[in-house]
Amino acid sequence: MSDKSRRDFIKLASVGAAGLAVNACAGTDESSTGKTPQKEAVTSKENELKELPIVVSTWKHGLKANEAAWEILSESGYALDAVEAGVRVSESDPMERSVGYGGRPDRDGHVTLDACIMNELYDCGSVAFLRDIKNPISVARKVMTDTPHVMLVGEGAKQFALDNGFVEEDLLVPDSEKEWKEWLKESEYKPVINIENHDTIGMLALDNKGRLSGACTTSGAAYKLHGRVGDSPIIGAGLYVDGEVGAACATGLGEAVIRSCGSHFVVQLLKQGYTPTEACQEAVEHIHKIHKNVEGLQVGFLALTIDGQVGGYSMYNGFNFAQYTNDGNVMIDCESKLRWED
Repeated sequence: MSDKSRRDFIKLASVGAAGLAVNACAGTDESSTGKTPQKEAVTSKENELKELPIVVSTWKHGLKANEAAWEILSESGYALDAVEAGVRVSESDPMERSVGYGGRPDRDGHVTLDACIMNELYDCGSVAFLRDIKNPISVARKVMTDTPHVMLVGEGAKQFALDNGFVEEDLLVPDSEKEWKEWLKESEYKPVINIENHDTIGMLALDNKGRLSGACTTSGAAYKLHGRVGDSPIIGAGLYVDGEVGAACATGLGEAVIRSCGSHFVVQLLKQGYTPTEACQEAVEHIHKIHKNVEGLQVGFLALTIDGQVGGYSMYNGFNFAQYTNDGNVMIDCESKLRWED
């Protein structure tokens, strides 16, 4: 069987003889009504080689993050440096409620952070349940470069950060503390994740030397149980990079992404010949299949291939990503399996 025939067989086996009908992501205007427009079907444009470099990141806060990453990429810098610098922007923003400094606390009032980073050579580093350190992504990179380990957690991760020059500081900003105290009145945990209330920044970059890297960082689900860790710091769940094929990152309910090894799932489909949009859709379909109830269960995936193809897909509408190329920095809305109003 030829490679093409094998790939076609794999696709048909996973989605049925009717084939795969997908809609691509479509660009949006920030000044528009905010409604997700009807998308065009996938065309050959998705398969065209994009001019390098390119950086993509989840959600609207990805626009500012992309700018920092682009400063490095536009000067022929390394994609790994770019993704670290990019997500640090969101981590350092006290107005950002889902990442780093300013992130919402757990139900006990503690801000705990998770992050991971990975390059094209499978080098990776991660920290989880990290307290009092503003930029966990840089600690994760230190784990990658300065230790034989992949992941450090809790007090061990904090001590490692302090030993390497990171500064201890209180991350619970007044607005987040006020929101938490208001939440305590009812103490109802509903992790609804959409365009107004998301939980992560994932970033993928391809530099002009063809090197892929990715980063993922979060303060996790607001008012989670103390000690809870989601998918964001887990290589293969929140992030995965294969330097010969492509990279993927995830956002949304971390437990669902962990159960499906979501980002690794997407990259394996890229390896089989799926486009980024198709691969992300298949990952969402898989999560839908393995969960008895997906009411309010939002997940989204974003993928970037070694030849510059980009695509994303989500369980519910509202997921979007920022993309920066030589043509500029724009927001792109993604198609979804379900809609909130349904």
